[in-house]
This record gives sequence, C-alpha cells and structure tokens, in this order.
Amino acid sequence: MQQENSERIFDIRGIRVTFETPDGAVEAVRGVDMHVNAGETVAVVGESGSGKSQIMMAAMGLLASNGAVSGSARYRGQELIGMPRSKLNKVRGAKVTMIFQEPMTSLDPLYTIERQICEPIRVHGGLSGAAARRRALELLKLVHIPDPERRLKSYPHELSGGQRQRVMIAMALANDPDLLIADEPTTALDVTIQAEILGLLAELQKKLGMAILFITHDLGIVEAFADRVYVMQKGLVVETGTTADIFQRPAEAYTKMLLAAEPEGHKPPVGDDKPILLDADGVSVTFSMKGGLFSGGGFEIKAVQNVGLRLRAGQTIGIVGESGSGKSTLGRALLQLLPSEGRVVYQGTPIQGFDRGAMRPYRRNLQMVFQDPYGSLSPRMTVGEIITEGLLVHEPSLSGREREQRAMQALKEVGLDPGMRNRFPHEFSGGQRQRIAIARAVVLKPTVIVLDEPTSALDRSVQKQIITLLRDIQENYNLSFIFISHDLAVVKALADYAIVMRSGQVVEEGPTGEVFDNPRSDYTKDLMEAAFNLKQVLSRQAAARAG
Repeated sequence: MQQENSERIFDIRGIRVTFETPDGAVEAVRGVDMHVNAGETVAVVGESGSGKSQIMMAAMGLLASNGAVSGSARYRGQELIGMPRSKLNKVRGAKVTMIFQEPMTSLDPLYTIERQICEPIRVHGGLSGAAARRRALELLKLVHIPDPERRLKSYPHELSGGQRQRVMIAMALANDPDLLIADEPTTALDVTIQAEILGLLAELQKKLGMAILFITHDLGIVEAFADRVYVMQKGLVVETGTTADIFQRPAEAYTKMLLAAEPEGHKPPVGDDKPILLDADGVSVTFSMKGGLFSGGGFEIKAVQNVGLRLRAGQTIGIVGESGSGKSTLGRALLQLLPSEGRVVYQGTPIQGFDRGAMRPYRRNLQMVFQDPYGSLSPRMTVGEIITEGLLVHEPSLSGREREQRAMQALKEVGLDPGMRNRFPHEFSGGQRQRIAIARAVVLKPTVIVLDEPTSALDRSVQKQIITLLRDIQENYNLSFIFISHDLAVVKALADYAIVMRSGQVVEEGPTGEVFDNPRSDYTKDLMEAAFNLKQVLSRQAAARAG
C-alpha cells in the first residue's frame, strides 16, 4: 500500500499515441499525465479501446510497428521514451516488468515453462542453470501451480488458461521488480485464484516495496486492491482520485456508468414440463499425457468424472468452478468435440461416440461459442464469410444472396451494423468480436448453444450488453444455453440452474438462487465469498499474514 511522502518512481507526462491505419491516423492516447509512487498500487480503468494499455506499451517500447509516441515516461528519473533498446532492456524485465492479458500469445509454444521462466532469471539475475531452475520452481510454488516440478517440463498448451496466467506472473516476479505493470492479469482466473494472486501480490509488494500499476476492467478488484485510480475514456483521463473517492463520490458521468455496469437481474427457472433437449449421465473424460524425452512413462488426467445434467428447452445451465475444474472439457464432451465415456442423448437420440460424419446433421442444432473470439475467427475471412460458413454445410441450397441476407440479419440480431460484414475480425473490438462469434452460432437457428467463457475478457459495460443480448436471443428463439464461466456475477444474472465443479466432479448443483444464496459445500461458500466479498477476503489474508 502507498506510503506517506513516498518517492515518485514512474512519471508520465503528456503521452500521446498515434497509429497509422489505411483509414488515416488514429489517436489512441491524447495527452495523458499519471504517476506511481514507490510501494503504491495505482489502477487504470476504462472500457476496451480507452487507451489504457497503449500508454504502458508505449512507455515500455512495445508499440506495434505502425504506432508512434510523444511525451515523457520516466522511471526514477530515466527517460524511457526514445531510450536505446540495449539500455531499455536493462530496465524492462528487471526493474520494471509487465504481465500481459493473454498469456497464450506471450508464452512461446515451442519452449517448456522451465526454459521460459529461467531465461529472464539468467539474463537479468546472472544465475547458473541449476540456480535458475531452483528459482523457477520456487516461483511456480509461489503462484500456486499444482505439481510444480512436473509443470516445469510442460509446454504452454498443456496448461489451463489460469495456469498460463500464473506462469506469466511468476516470470514477471522472477527478478524482484521495482515496478510491476499488470495488464488485466486476472482476466482468465477464477475468483478464488484471483484472491490468492492479489493476496500474493500484496504480500510481495509489502516485502519488496514494489509498486504496482494495475490495468483492469474489473472494478471489484480495483476497490479491494488499489490506492488510487485513473479513469480513462477515449484516450483521455477523465477522472482521478483515491479509490475511496472514486467509488463513493464519483464526479464524472462516465465513471458513474462504469460503477453501475454490474450484471443484474435473474432468470426465472423453466418448468419441469419443458422438454429435455440434452440428457447426459456418467460423462467422463480422461487425457493420456505422454512423458518427456528423458522422463519416461506418461500419466493420465481425469478431467471430468461421472458428470450428468439435463438441459430443458429455454433453460440456461451455468457451470462454474476454478480453472482446471473440467467445466470447459465437459462442454466439449457434451457436443462430441472430444472423446468421452458415458451417455449423451440429444432429443432422444444417443449421440455419444458419434464421429465427425455422424455428428454433422446435429451440428446446426448444437453450437458452441468459444472463449477467445479472436482465436476462433479466421483472420483471412470477412465477417460475412465467417457467419455464413456454416450455411454452406447445413443449407447448401441457399444462393449467395440468400446467405448474405442471413448474415445481415444475424448481425442485426447481435446489435452490429450489417454494413460491417465485409470487414475482417482484427478491425473490431473484443466485444464486437464476441458478438460476431454469437452471430455465427445463431445464424443456423440452433436449439442448444454452449458458451465457453464468452464474457471473461470483456469490460463490465460490454458484459452487461452481451447478457442482455443473450437474454433477448434466448427469448426470441427459445434457445437453451450451457453457460461456462468463472465469473459468478454473470452466471447469477443469466442462468436459472447452476452446477459447481471441482477437480472434474460436481460438488453442488441446483436452482441458481439456492446455490448462490445458500451454498451447502465449503468449496461453493469459498467461491461465493471470493466473488462477492473480495475486499473482506483480502483483508483476512493480510491479517493472517500479519499474525
């Protein structure tokens, strides 16, 4: 936490960031001042596209090739803007480190976790190979990676999203930095791990005197964790102040909107008289992992163990649990996207074990929206082509004009301008890309959609829009959803039935109101407290450490 009369270690003055695009220059940051004191935690909040991340990318010399920066960014008096790369490399990664939002694009898929953690330790710390490995193992334990010795030999694709994010945090902490810049570092983490990581950062901050600059759209984290806040909109700081002032006495309409953009409402349960569309029982998924070149035999991971559910017409089942709990694997198994055991019946037809060809007639009715729309949307296809791709398979008799009309209608249904259909995915924001992914599923008029973390990377204001959108689509077409998420506030607002998973098993289930308001298992109670009482959880952690 901030210390009285502490030294200013990071000082930004008049930063402007401009990108040259085919449509002309785009000014992403328009003259911003901010600072961070030693030992202080400062949060920068704002919607996607507000420019909050680009400020830090510019200061650290990490702008895209079409970006340009002017202004000043000083670390302990050293000007970083325009600093030669060789000199800048001695600052970033050692004194100033950065955690990025999407670990899968930051971790090298060809290198083991051990090699990727050890590299900054050896470069900046000068440790030997054996000493660097010991430090890497210590860091994995510090960020609560299970079975850390084995995970050192793993590759990024063998870890869950939350585990990959924890690896990124371990890498950033490897050299005991003076300033940690964290860009949405908990987006991919479930609520209990969020609390652990935030508690860990607070502990390390106190121990090392480290300052933290926290870029996030999660205002719950900001309120629990930050000393001061900068609120950004369209490249400008529109409000700044202490966390207490910003949350209790916001002055700007935009800040008030952000604070009010929490998911709200609830979905009434469907009746038992509604037909069962998807009936699953005893679903289990086991992954056989091969051993390394020198480590010998492999091992098995029981990702899902004996899980059942019944999804009725018009119902939304929310599946929650920590990263690695098996909830996403279960969703894929239900749609026969990976091998599994057990029974899965769709509208009276057992589809368990169907291969790709046998499943094809059922695909239009059983759709999936994936967590990362940027990864699931082809960058080489226009939005119109992406949305109508499924129609080529399932409705081949449609003419090109008819497919285009269907794409335009789908875009309207998800709140996007049909005139955007000839653009490419990279030309859209994260929230818009998620709408496109939903449009691709909806255009086929399915009966069941599995939504895998569809709002996890979105601002609260955009999340609220997506929730409203999904409610409207469900009502208009009597759709059934399986909604997989670690964001309990979103599940509470959208689902009428909740399933809580841990280590591949169901620990609790029932109507959403009962599970959230009167949880029976200790694990569910911990989830709820971490989700809705984060400030109290962090305070208790701090008291335990002090004691």
